Amino acid sequence: MKQSMTSLFRRPVGVILLGLALAIGALTGLELEARADSVSEQADQFLTLMNAGYQALYRVNSIAQWDASTDVKPEHDAARETAGRAYAAFNGNPAVITEARALLSQSSHLTDLQIRQLRQVLLNAAEGPMTNPDLVQRRIAVETAESSVLNGFQFKLEGSNVLANDLDRILVHSTDLGARKAAWDASKRTGPALKPGLVELQGLRNGVARELGHSNYFALQVAAYGMTDAEMVALNEGFLRDLRPLYLQLHTWAKYKLAERYHQPVPNRIPAHWINNRWSQEWGGLVEAASLDSYFTNRTPESITKTAEQFYVGLGFDKLPETFWARSDLFPAVPGSGRLKNSHASCWHIDLDHDIRSLMSVESNPWWFYTAHHELGHGYYFLAYTRPEVPPLLRIGANPAFHEGIGEQIALAAGQIPYLKSVGVLPAAYQEDRVATLLETALSHGIPFLFWASGTMTHWEYDLYAKDLASSDYNARWWKYVADYQGVEPPSGPGSRGEEFCDAATKTHIIDNPAYYYSYAIATVQKFQIHDYIARNILHQPPQSCNYSGNRDVGDFLRKFLSAGATKDWRVLLKEATGEDLSTRAMRDYFQPLTQWLEEQNKGRKIGWD
Repeated sequence: MKQSMTSLFRRPVGVILLGLALAIGALTGLELEARADSVSEQADQFLTLMNAGYQALYRVNSIAQWDASTDVKPEHDAARETAGRAYAAFNGNPAVITEARALLSQSSHLTDLQIRQLRQVLLNAAEGPMTNPDLVQRRIAVETAESSVLNGFQFKLEGSNVLANDLDRILVHSTDLGARKAAWDASKRTGPALKPGLVELQGLRNGVARELGHSNYFALQVAAYGMTDAEMVALNEGFLRDLRPLYLQLHTWAKYKLAERYHQPVPNRIPAHWINNRWSQEWGGLVEAASLDSYFTNRTPESITKTAEQFYVGLGFDKLPETFWARSDLFPAVPGSGRLKNSHASCWHIDLDHDIRSLMSVESNPWWFYTAHHELGHGYYFLAYTRPEVPPLLRIGANPAFHEGIGEQIALAAGQIPYLKSVGVLPAAYQEDRVATLLETALSHGIPFLFWASGTMTHWEYDLYAKDLASSDYNARWWKYVADYQGVEPPSGPGSRGEEFCDAATKTHIIDNPAYYYSYAIATVQKFQIHDYIARNILHQPPQSCNYSGNRDVGDFLRKFLSAGATKDWRVLLKEATGEDLSTRAMRDYFQPLTQWLEEQNKGRKIGWD
């Protein structure tokens, strides 16, 4: 059960004040050489203090954010803002910054583990540098307000209150283009409400990043990869070049299929409301022969989450802590209950220990089946590196994409027909249409998503922060990238979405997880690499049709890979695990049979939209 607001608020304040007193008292005004016999010993003392204070304040901040996300109320927003300020005050303390820099300047005397922790200290500090407390506090206040608008937004359709899931249902099932357009339009109403805050956050986030020498906020986020912002954009453009031939074939096949479904002429670019996803990032539901919806009608949302847990238990992982089931928020808010919650699925490492929680709105359908497997992948990753050898500062993914990549890889494994048979979702006699399954996988879990993630999202946020995109061009630039990279246009045609809208802001990550979406693109490429290695080298089965279920060797491989946290360079970790550098090779191999089939289907058709 959740704690009362009063008790939650009082206890964090005590922890916050104690943590700050210890940190500031230990650090301010003391000379490096006077505190220890060696640089390494001094680093150990400093990092012991930092890890303890960081973990305590991380928990306080996480609980406040959790409550604000699962029950949108003014008092929860206020607690979130207070906790965020204290978290920033500790991590961004000028004495912390000075000490970490001084120690890193003598890195030849430090171990690799110490260096990694000190670099993480500076990355944490850069999110809330108290060298400019007014700037940091303003950013926290605006982000809190924006999240409250986003999480508490009441969607309306034909004058009635609806949930995001209700809008998604229309886009998945309705063949009435009028109804689809109405649902799509309703899903974009958050944009105008969020735009003023986003305009302010653009400057605040860039200002925060520049306090510690990063050129812009996008560059600060990319620093977690050991890359520059230009290198990250170039990496994503490389993905798009590699996979563009397949995407053009898919796009051509899909627009002909959709035109037939809606009895419309074949368009050049696909109208956004023709696609089953609010942002056209996934194109599921076009392959009738691969539809599994009917096999979930008799499954409960509870059974879906338990099946996801059993996937990991079968690989040799422990069951999730009982607190996971007691504290998570797994199902949609009850209509009329008065409680509003964030509708985006997520998993949380509340205390950097064993308090793991997930926020979902699970329903009985294939999408939520795969999503539950994905989110629990985050949870098992958290638990794998929660061990004494990994200090709290490094209890994160080897890079931000690794978490998403593991979740996505397990979601890919959960969609394999042999696995679905083994857990009773599909009957043993189910006859698979291999091409249909491959086509549905490409549309729903891979190729269009990459052109959304590496294309539209990455380039728009790069422009927002690195190029200081003018607010008068937000929507025009957004739809330029949707058109150029995705081959999609607004329901009412090009130019119909003026600057009175802010369609980028309707995607939760723009507000709550900014300058991050390239991580999902990297994760998509990585998931096929890891899956390919497991299928070929451990299971000795084809990657397009394999079954992880009950295989302890797969579990051992994953556990070794996950348990490192951020104690190793991500490039080294990936190369050690798969024998390859990051590459689209496995992804292209996975879909090679589909590429040949699409080329045959699309003979005589105009390929692409330019």
